[in-house]
Amino acid sequence: MQIGVDVGGTNTDGVIMSEGKVIVSNKTVTTANVGDGVFNVIKSVLDKGNIKPNQITSVMIGTTHFTNALVERKKLQKIAAIRLCLPASDSLVQMIGWPQDLVDTLSPKKYFAKGGYEVDGREISPLDEDEINKIIDDIGNHDLDSIAINSVYSPLNSEMEQRTAELIKKKLPDIKVSLSNEIGKVGLIERENATIINAALTKLAEEIIEAFQNALSKLQISAPLYVSQNDGTLMLPDKVRSYPVLTFACGPTNSMRGAAFLSGIDESVIVDIGGTTSDIGYIKQGFPRQSAVATDVGGVRTNFRMPDIVSIGLGGGSIIRDNGKKIGPDSVGYLLTEKAKVFGGDILTATDIAVARYNLDIGDPSLVKNIDKELLENSKKQITNLLEDSVDKMKTSSNEVPAIFVGGGTIINQEKIKGISELIIPDNFSVANAVGAALGQVSGEVDRVFHYDKLGREKTIEVASLEAKEIAKKAGASEKTIEVIEINENPLAYLPGKSVRLQIKAIGDLENI
Repeated sequence: MQIGVDVGGTNTDGVIMSEGKVIVSNKTVTTANVGDGVFNVIKSVLDKGNIKPNQITSVMIGTTHFTNALVERKKLQKIAAIRLCLPASDSLVQMIGWPQDLVDTLSPKKYFAKGGYEVDGREISPLDEDEINKIIDDIGNHDLDSIAINSVYSPLNSEMEQRTAELIKKKLPDIKVSLSNEIGKVGLIERENATIINAALTKLAEEIIEAFQNALSKLQISAPLYVSQNDGTLMLPDKVRSYPVLTFACGPTNSMRGAAFLSGIDESVIVDIGGTTSDIGYIKQGFPRQSAVATDVGGVRTNFRMPDIVSIGLGGGSIIRDNGKKIGPDSVGYLLTEKAKVFGGDILTATDIAVARYNLDIGDPSLVKNIDKELLENSKKQITNLLEDSVDKMKTSSNEVPAIFVGGGTIINQEKIKGISELIIPDNFSVANAVGAALGQVSGEVDRVFHYDKLGREKTIEVASLEAKEIAKKAGASEKTIEVIEINENPLAYLPGKSVRLQIKAIGDLENI
C-alpha cells in the first residue's frame, strides 16, 4: 500500500492506494506547520481504512511550500552568487530583471570570476583558483547561508562549477552550494536565476523534509519517503534538500498525472479546479507536456523543466460580482465553509452558483434557491468563457479533444464546453492530486549538446538513453520497468561536428511498488 499526500494552500489531500486502486481518501485543512497537516491527513486515511502503519510500503508527498515561499517572499536565505565568465558575459549583473522586493529579501553578494566556456566547448579563460579563494574568504566574512555558482555553458561542461564547489567546501564546509548545470538548461541568465532561487530555498528544504519525517515517525510509519517534483515523478529526501526548486508546480502536475490515471486516458486536456485557481494543462503518454519557453516563477524568468500550464483565478471560492459578470480572481479560499451563502455566510461564490444551478447537496441549498435567474445565467456564462479560453490555449490544433475535470472545485462546471469532445469527471476527482503523488514513478533525464560525428546518430542516442536509464535507476526505479518515453533532437547549425541538443527522458516504477 502506498500513501499519496498533496499539501495545497487550502487543503491537504491524502489517499491510500494498492494495486493501482484508491482504497481510501480524505481531505483536511492545511496547517501553518506543514508537518501537522501531513500527520493529520495520513492519520485520517489510516483510521478511515482501518489500516496499520506497518502495511504501508511507501509515502509520496507533493507540496507547494517552496513555490509559496518564493511568491510570498518568506523563509528565504541570504545568498552569494558567483558567475564564472570573465572576461566575457559581465554586461548583465546577476538577478537582472528581478522584482526589487525579492532582491532586497535575498540581499545577495554578487561576484564575477574568470572561467566559463564558449558554445563550441573552448574555455573563455581558465579557472583562477586564487581568485576563487579570495571570493570564498570574502563570503566567509558575511552572514550568508548559501551560494549559487553559474558558469557560462556549464550544461556542456560542468568541470569549473564542480571545482569551484570543491574549493568552497574546503573553506566553508557548512555552507550550501547550488550548481547551475544540475538545475537549469542552456541559457545563461535563466539558468542562473533558477540556481539562485534554489540556493535561497535550501534551508527551508531542510525544515520541510524534517517536518515530513517527524510526521511519519509519530505515525510509526517506517516506509521510505519520496517527494514529488515538477515533471510528475518522485525524488528522494536528500535530493529535495539539494534541489528544492525542482518541486515547483508539482501540485498541478500531480493533479494531471492523477487525472490521467483515474480516467484511463493518457492524452487529453486536464482542468484542475481548486478553491482559488484553476490550472489547465495537457497530458501526453500520461505525463504533462513540458513548457518549451522560459517560465516566470514569482516574477523571475527561469528555464528548469516546468509543465506547460495556464492558471486562471477561478475556483469554488471565487467571489461573484457585478450581477454575475465578474468572477474572481479573488476567493474566500479556505474560509469557504464560513463565508459562502450555502454555509450561512454573506458572500456569493462560484460554489453558491453551482449549488443553485445543479441542485447540489452542499451546505444548505435552500439559502440560494432564490438567486436571480439573470445573475445565475451571467455567472455560468462567465465561468464557461474563462474555461473555454484557457482550454483553447492548451490545444495545439482546432480539433476537439477530451477534457478531464478534477479538483474540489469541479462542481462549478458540469457541462461540456466548446472545443472539447467529451467532459470526463472520474471517480475520486477531488483528490486527483494525491493520487498523482502516489503513482510512484521516478525519472532520469539527459539534456545537453552531443556531436553526432563522433559516434553517429544512432549510437549517440543509444549512449544517452542508457545514461538517462542509469539516472532513473539511481533515483530508485526498478531496472526492469525503466523505459525511454521521450527523445527530442534540436540540431545546432552554428556548431561544428553535427552538433545536436539531445533531450532524453526515461521513466521507471519505484523498486518497492
